[in-house]
Amino acid sequence: MDPITSESICIPSDDVVSREIEGELIIVPIASGIGDNEDELYTLNDTGRAIWQRLDGKRTISDVAADLAGDYTAPLDQITRDVMGLVDELARRKIVCTR
Repeated sequence: MDPITSESICIPSDDVVSREIEGELIIVPIASGIGDNEDELYTLNDTGRAIWQRLDGKRTISDVAADLAGDYTAPLDQITRDVMGLVDELARRKIVCTR
């Protein structure tokens, strides 16, 4: 797996599905080898959901962070680090992949 950088372009893996249920985004692995354990579900908070929705395979991490900067008051470099941190974790668990 290539390291996640600010110029990485990511998209959700074909091996997961996501559903919004009662205000929570739930990510369900549909293939083995995704995540840490069999039958594990993942949920994202509001910020994680905002990031997930922008991982469209077209925008770089920098683009996603710049887009989020309009919604959050944190400095852009902090938002970029936070986006990279989440995406790196999701990539490590094979929930997202880079293009």
